[in-house]
Amino acid sequence: MLKNDQLEAWDRDCFFHPSTHLAQFARGAAPQRVVTGGEGVYIRDREGNRLLDAFAGLYCVNVGYGRKEIAKAIAKQAEELAYYHAYVGHGTEASITLAKMVIDRAPKGMSKVYFGLSGSDANETNVKLVWYYNNILGRPQKKKIISRWRGYHGSGLMTGSLTGLELFHKKFDLPLAQVIHTEAPYYYRRKVDAMSEEEFSAHCASELDKLIQAEGPDTIAAFIGEPALGTGGLVPPPKGYWKAIQEVLEKYDILLIADEVVTGFGRLGTMFGSDHYGIRPDIITSAKGLTSAYAPLSASLIGEKVWKVLEQGTDENGAIGHGWTYSAHPIGAAAGIANLKLIDDLGLVGNARATGGYFNTAMRKALGDHPKVGEVRGEGMLCAVELVEDKDARRFFEPAGQHGPKVAAALLKRGVIARAMPQGDILGFAPPLCLSEAEADIVVGAMREAVEEVFPGA
Repeated sequence: MLKNDQLEAWDRDCFFHPSTHLAQFARGAAPQRVVTGGEGVYIRDREGNRLLDAFAGLYCVNVGYGRKEIAKAIAKQAEELAYYHAYVGHGTEASITLAKMVIDRAPKGMSKVYFGLSGSDANETNVKLVWYYNNILGRPQKKKIISRWRGYHGSGLMTGSLTGLELFHKKFDLPLAQVIHTEAPYYYRRKVDAMSEEEFSAHCASELDKLIQAEGPDTIAAFIGEPALGTGGLVPPPKGYWKAIQEVLEKYDILLIADEVVTGFGRLGTMFGSDHYGIRPDIITSAKGLTSAYAPLSASLIGEKVWKVLEQGTDENGAIGHGWTYSAHPIGAAAGIANLKLIDDLGLVGNARATGGYFNTAMRKALGDHPKVGEVRGEGMLCAVELVEDKDARRFFEPAGQHGPKVAAALLKRGVIARAMPQGDILGFAPPLCLSEAEADIVVGAMREAVEEVFPGA
């Protein structure tokens, strides 16, 4: 493609990219891609490449690219009312309608929806509300939040602390003191080989109980967890995990925040991951699939138990002192309405279940016996392939993170985008929920070839 502008140079000179090696990018030593369009599960870049996006942006584009229904809804809303705030009882038709649609689809017990812009700010909201909740109940010491190692909950100060990945802590003076971490429900990386899944789940619950006892149950406010681990490795929970964890939380009157930024709105083949795994959360975090990222929007779903205390707090103290300028932004809300309608009309939750099952089965058949593939795992439209040095001994590559990026690069040469996950050599797949079986076959075939390229003769 003939280009006579300086866009690429401006990019390296002016644009601060997130999660990027800044020095290498500025020097021109790191990859650069300018994305110009997309349709279905494919994106196009400025070089004319058409790439199958098997990670849906960042688990975002549930309905796929190029959905004109959402674009038209955004344009219509912008023409009618581009912005008004949601403070002191103000609303728009879009924000009110979307709140109703979200509650109608939410797990039982959810009462109200607070709209923000990102999963990170939603989790910041959730922590503030948990602290407010315990202050209103006269428990000012009950403020610590338990998260899990390898969990991902954002990259702000509090949310970066909740995240249990080294990259998001290193040199940022995180985690903050109010956040403590417990064991990840990562069965493949268990320390005791002989443990069954049920035994490992019981072990995780026991470790949580010990941590609560050590810290003092009267100091622990909430536990936050993704129904299935996302960025930490795309790991479905082991059998019995959420039942065992919830029993511990209930024993000590600790709130449960289900972070459904990835799993909400269809990705596991159910509308919410909480329903999929029998989780009974007090608060749910959602974003990404709420608008399929056609516009920024997040939602904190507040359960009835917490909501009643929030009402009590405002009776005692006046209006609640929390809000974002762009809370319930009408353009984002309009995108959300059109997106949720498409999810329903196209049967994408069912497709995530059926085609996601086909995709995971095909990936296991293609690579499950490869000597450098330790595990192929997944649920719905999530799939991960974990690479290992020694399959039989469950021995991981040291240092980690050398081979995953190589396989991702080999996939890219074959026109498929996957993600090399942090803290391991793990290839993650989270394609749009509209993926077809034929497109799943393309991804699986490219992955098999990419692994064979990186590990020739293995």
